[in-house]
Amino acid sequence: MDNQSNKKAARVFAEAFAASLAESLTQAVGSSLQLAVQENPDLAASQGKPVHYRLTMEGALRGECFIEFYEPLVAELGAKILGEAEAGAYTTEHADALKGMVSSAMPAVSASLAAEYGELTFKVDRVADLAFGGMLVVPLSATLAERAAVPVLLYFDGQFMTTLSSQPEAATEKPPIDPANLKLVMDVELNVSLRFGQRELPLREVLELAAGSVIELDRQVDDPVELLLDGKVIARGEAVIVDGNYGLRVTEVPRPIASHFA
Repeated sequence: MDNQSNKKAARVFAEAFAASLAESLTQAVGSSLQLAVQENPDLAASQGKPVHYRLTMEGALRGECFIEFYEPLVAELGAKILGEAEAGAYTTEHADALKGMVSSAMPAVSASLAAEYGELTFKVDRVADLAFGGMLVVPLSATLAERAAVPVLLYFDGQFMTTLSSQPEAATEKPPIDPANLKLVMDVELNVSLRFGQRELPLREVLELAAGSVIELDRQVDDPVELLLDGKVIARGEAVIVDGNYGLRVTEVPRPIASHFA
């Protein structure tokens, strides 16, 4: 895949990311925020130290994408998200607040790309001391209310670009679902399960498990719970209690459920 094709594929992802994050932040901060892909950004406007977040992608796309904000913007957005009277000096609380907003925007990114790339899941972390040599960079421009635009940079690693630029899974030829055939199996019972999170453990730690052991999962308490069918995520939502049993209030269906049976 040539460099021009890589840039085109990365731009498709960047535009979906920018639109979803701008919508989430606009609702959270109560001010209009515009985030758009730029051809020639004004990097001189990137005052302050960089603040980095890592998007780890699983599913149809795999790899890592890094987001580079700068402390003044993070402090202003974080203060508004936290309801502070005014933005002061940058703090880690501001960075964590912005991380939460990035996480909340990712389901919309997944939904907007599902038709082209299939099911996607994202994990967001705040990271430091990064070296971006050899990564493809897509610059964005962030404009909050009437203030001057400031740059936000996206860095794509090699694995991500390989899967992003390859033939999308959704584009592979699959026979369409015949509604008449689907009706024949409508009464077949399927086992679904809820996943609150997961964790990889070395064999040593597994063997050491005993009553009272605590295992930390990869999901925050306010992150959506996943509904799985045959190991595939078909919906996300909030855990609820129904007549003393756990239940799920569905808030998101990443792709039409019928497509899982194609």
